[in-house]
Amino acid sequence: MTFDPSIETAQAQALIENRIGIRTFDLREIGDTRLPGPGAAAPEGGAVIERFKVAIIQPQDAVGARIASLRAESGVETVRPEFYLFAISELERRYAAWVREGLSILANGFPEAAAPVAAAAEMAAAEAAAFADNDQLTWGLQAVGADRTPYTGKGIRVAVLDTGLDFDHLDFAGRAIVSQSFVRDGSVQDVQGHGTHTAGTLAGPASSKVGRRYGVAPDVDLHIGKVLDDRGAGAEFDVVEGMNWAIEKECAVISMSVGRPTRTNETFDPLYERAGRAALKENCLIIAASGNESARDYGYIAPIGAPANSPSIMAVGAVDPKLKVAPFSCGGVNEDGKALDLVGPGMSVYSAFPEPRRSRTLQGTSMACPHVAGVAALFAESDLSLRGLRLRQALIAAAREIGQVRDYGHGLVQAPRGAGA
Repeated sequence: MTFDPSIETAQAQALIENRIGIRTFDLREIGDTRLPGPGAAAPEGGAVIERFKVAIIQPQDAVGARIASLRAESGVETVRPEFYLFAISELERRYAAWVREGLSILANGFPEAAAPVAAAAEMAAAEAAAFADNDQLTWGLQAVGADRTPYTGKGIRVAVLDTGLDFDHLDFAGRAIVSQSFVRDGSVQDVQGHGTHTAGTLAGPASSKVGRRYGVAPDVDLHIGKVLDDRGAGAEFDVVEGMNWAIEKECAVISMSVGRPTRTNETFDPLYERAGRAALKENCLIIAASGNESARDYGYIAPIGAPANSPSIMAVGAVDPKLKVAPFSCGGVNEDGKALDLVGPGMSVYSAFPEPRRSRTLQGTSMACPHVAGVAALFAESDLSLRGLRLRQALIAAAREIGQVRDYGHGLVQAPRGAGA
C-alpha cells in the first residue's frame, strides 16, 4: 500500500496497527536485517519504507478484508496485492509465452498491430551497420562506443539488482564488491546465471580471463543486490527493498533486468513511480528492461513491462547486430504516455556466466539494459554534475537515432567520447 507523501512513517505504522492489528517496522531502523518470511515466528508483520511512502504487509490469516478496508482511510492512496517479478528471460525461454500469446491472438485478434512499413531511419541503420564479435570485443561494446571512450566508470557506484553474482568467476574473484541478499536463503551467490550475465555486461573487466572483453564500464564500484531467487523469481517487496538499499548506498545508477508483463492500456504502477522519483531526487537513475513479450514477426508488439513503464524509470528495448529492433522487444504502445527511452544491444550478447561454463551468449532486453546502465556510469564519470535527471537527459541527447520512437525510443545508447572527440 502507498501513502500520501505528507504521511509520516510513524503515522502509517499506527494506522496499520490500529485498523488491522498488524505491527510493522520502520526499515530505516533495522539496516540490512531482512523481513521475516511467511510463517516466521516474529512479532512484526510487515515494513514501511519511508523513502517510497509504501508499506508491505506479510501474508497473515483472515486479514484480507481488513487490509482492503484501508483504501477508505485518509492518507492511503493505493492498496493492492503484492506481485512477483522475474528475470526478463532470454529469447529461448519466451517460446511458451509466445504460444499463449498466439492462441490469444487467434481468439481475439491483434491487440496492437505492427507498422506495415519500417521507418526510413531504421532501414538505413540496418543497411549501414553489421556489428559482430571479434577476438577483443563483443559487438555490443562496439555498437555503443565503449571501445572509443576514455571513461571506464571509475569511482561511480552502480547497483545491479538481479539473481546475484558468481563471486567465484575468474573475472570477478577477488574484486571489491558490495553485496546484499534480499531473498529467503540470504545467499548473494548466483546459480541461475541471469545476474552474472547482466553484471558482466555492465561491469566485466577490461581484460577478461575467459575470452573477449564484454563489460561496458569495467571500473565501476559494483554493488550486487540479489532480489530474485535461484529460479529467477522474487517477491515484490524484495525488489523494492533492493531499490531502497541501492539508493541508500548512494549508487548513481541502478540496473534492473527484472519485471513483469503488463496489459494493453495498463497504466504505470504508483509504487515504482514513487521509487523512480525518489531515486532522481537523490541523484540516482533507475534503468530497467522493457520486457520480452512481443512477437513482432507475427505482428504483435507488447506494451512495456513494469517497472520500466514508470515515467521516472528509463525503459530499455533491444536491437540486433544490424540495429534492427529485436522481435521480442516490448514497445511504447500503451496510451498512458510512456514511451521507450533507449535501446541497447540485446541479441547474441556474450557475457559472463557462472562456473563452470564461465561465459554464454544470451538475448533479451535483459541484456540491453546493462549496456545502457554501463554507458550511464561512463557519463557519470565524465561529468560529476551528471546525476539523476541530468544523467538521463545526457543519455538521451547522445543517443543515435535509428528508428521510430515506439520501437527505438530516442535511439541506440552511445558512450561519451571525451573532450575534443
